[in-house]
Amino acid sequence: MNKKIELLAPGGDIDSIKAAIAAGADAVYCGLDKFNARNRATNINFDDLQGILRLAHSHQCQVFITLNIVIVDSEIPAFISVLNKLVNTSVDGIILQDLGMLSLVSTYFKSLKIHASTQMTTHNKGQIEFLKQLSVERVNLSRELSLAEIKDLSAVAHAHDMGVEVFVHGSNCLSFSGLCYFSSVFGGNSGNRGRCSQPCRDQYLTTPVGSDFPLNLKDNSAFFDLVELVDAGVDSLKIEGRIKKFHYVYTVVDAWRKQLQHFYNTNTILTDNKALYSVFNRDFSNDFLKGNISKNLFIDNPRDHSAIYLSTQNGCENSLEKAKGDVYDERTEIIANVEQVLIDYNISKAPLSIHVSGKTGEPLVVLVNTPDEVFAISSDTLLEEATTSQTLDEKTIFERFKSVNDTEFFINKLDLNQLQPNLFIPFKELTMIKKQLLFVLNGSRELIEPVSIPALKKVISNDKKATLSVLILSIDDVSLCANTSASVYFKLPNSLGKSANKYRQLFEEHHELIPWFPSVLIGKDYADAVALLHQIKANRIVTDNVGIAFEAYKCKSEWIAGPNFNLVNSFSLAVLKEKFNCVGAFISNEIKKSQIKAIKKPENFELLYSLYHRIELMTSRQCLFHQVVGCEKTVMDDGCLPQCQKSTFMTNFKGNRLILEKQIGCYHTMYHEQNYLNTEIVTDLPNFFSNFLIDLTDSVLVKKTTEEKLNLINLFEDLLNGDSEKALHDHLAPTTCTQYRVGI
Repeated sequence: MNKKIELLAPGGDIDSIKAAIAAGADAVYCGLDKFNARNRATNINFDDLQGILRLAHSHQCQVFITLNIVIVDSEIPAFISVLNKLVNTSVDGIILQDLGMLSLVSTYFKSLKIHASTQMTTHNKGQIEFLKQLSVERVNLSRELSLAEIKDLSAVAHAHDMGVEVFVHGSNCLSFSGLCYFSSVFGGNSGNRGRCSQPCRDQYLTTPVGSDFPLNLKDNSAFFDLVELVDAGVDSLKIEGRIKKFHYVYTVVDAWRKQLQHFYNTNTILTDNKALYSVFNRDFSNDFLKGNISKNLFIDNPRDHSAIYLSTQNGCENSLEKAKGDVYDERTEIIANVEQVLIDYNISKAPLSIHVSGKTGEPLVVLVNTPDEVFAISSDTLLEEATTSQTLDEKTIFERFKSVNDTEFFINKLDLNQLQPNLFIPFKELTMIKKQLLFVLNGSRELIEPVSIPALKKVISNDKKATLSVLILSIDDVSLCANTSASVYFKLPNSLGKSANKYRQLFEEHHELIPWFPSVLIGKDYADAVALLHQIKANRIVTDNVGIAFEAYKCKSEWIAGPNFNLVNSFSLAVLKEKFNCVGAFISNEIKKSQIKAIKKPENFELLYSLYHRIELMTSRQCLFHQVVGCEKTVMDDGCLPQCQKSTFMTNFKGNRLILEKQIGCYHTMYHEQNYLNTEIVTDLPNFFSNFLIDLTDSVLVKKTTEEKLNLINLFEDLLNGDSEKALHDHLAPTTCTQYRVGI
């Protein structure tokens, strides 16, 4: 095999980064101490980064920096400050989620290579094309995809000169990444801010089928799928684990490196994965990759599975305690061995010796000694005797050269013994020498001056009253169109399947209906959605999927970005309007009043907000019923997505009920037991929003009559007309809007 596949390792702290490099990773991804999606990791500061870059690059290991969270407006100056530093380092790429930040980097920091985070849940062709427009060079594909789906998307990415990385080992998420609000709703810890508290790993009241951890998935491992991953065109194999310790990182990277090397040498794979069980795991599954979405993906224990595995392997299932002792001993030995290896891996910056020499009538000469080279820089201007107090002395020269300490080097020695006393040279000459010095130390790259991002213009609010819109799911509710002046959105399923013609006829017969495309559209379901978009030629759509957004942009349809775009800042809105002709967008329900108020909307652009809706906690490709009430099928088949309609609930130890629901044609979804109702925002931010949405979609078990829905519409219209909100709260209680008060 000629092509070498990148082995990409996690680095949650300095020791883990060293371990990844020592074990033979081709690249490591790590976060700074802010703006990254693993706040629970120790992460690194900027000074550490320079030493890490030097160490990694000396071992032919690339370094990618994670800046993969959504950013609110008040944080953008600090975010730009980080970018202004990173652009003058040798980082090999940055990983982003926020659309506004993607736009800023692609516009003002063109030397930084952009990778799209897993938080963007990239799973269809249109999303890849959309990201290409924002200069993304690599996409991390959704963890839920099969090898066949990965192969199709890899071909698309390669056709657009983009790379593809796939998670091959570590924790599995139950929800599509970026579409999980579970931790945000229940604890104020948003997954889109890197603060996920992993409530899916929690214990719940025992379910009817006897599960105590009904949402807990096994870990992902594609160790035996290397040949198929190569065939699928994957460019980078990504190991999850930025909150894992150094011995875990070393062990997993070492195992994968050996697997890759064996494959390169023999075109076959190793069949022993015992090393992977020697460190933390929840047992392993490759079922997503195999397209085998089954009950086998779950494990009713979120704790370490290593001892159970060992006792089973030894045929001593009754001696679990002995196995625990053996695992402890083995892990202690692993830790000691890796600690010994890491002694030789130093992230200290490289020392510089700077020798300054010269005398009257000659150039100033600066001789620089690094551990790898020696070079000299001379001034263009000749030295003169000083006639003022501005003489060349150690303090003056150090002050001019001290920015060297912000690189991968530090000034260890500044020698002026060969410099004649009382000399003068213009400061601009010292500055020129400093720039040449930094140019050489920076790998012969010119330093980039700090960028100041132009402020976005604040559009003056007008006195136009916000209008009301309604979201429906059932064809039976189309009659609402004739009985209200509110705009009516029709929510399409994830899979149109055999119902595609039914929906086409619906929109052809009811031009007033506005189609709403869902957030997840994989494979044929995406193709069917695109076909429907072109067939109905809608004047306007709403979409939660950027792939459909890009298709609407190409066919010049007006489109609105839905709530699952996770839009929280002004630059996100600006890029959607300016680059993709978006006409409006929903502001994320995760942010609070002050964070919303800071947003500057583009001119001639609609801002929308969902006032009332079911609180979606997660969307999953997995069947959520297996571990709760059970299912007659152990494996999801072709009939599950288009045909299954089911609902149940589970309860946590605080007594909160979580509603699990599967609508026809839709993925499994988990909802809060209370609905979201935010009447405060109407008076908190007058004239800020163009439109407020109320969600009147029915659950599987609870359906409102047409009369009840019309009554609700009237109550919300009264609210927008200035009437008391009490009637609404009395009618809909209990509800919550905690996210609006807490923010992110």
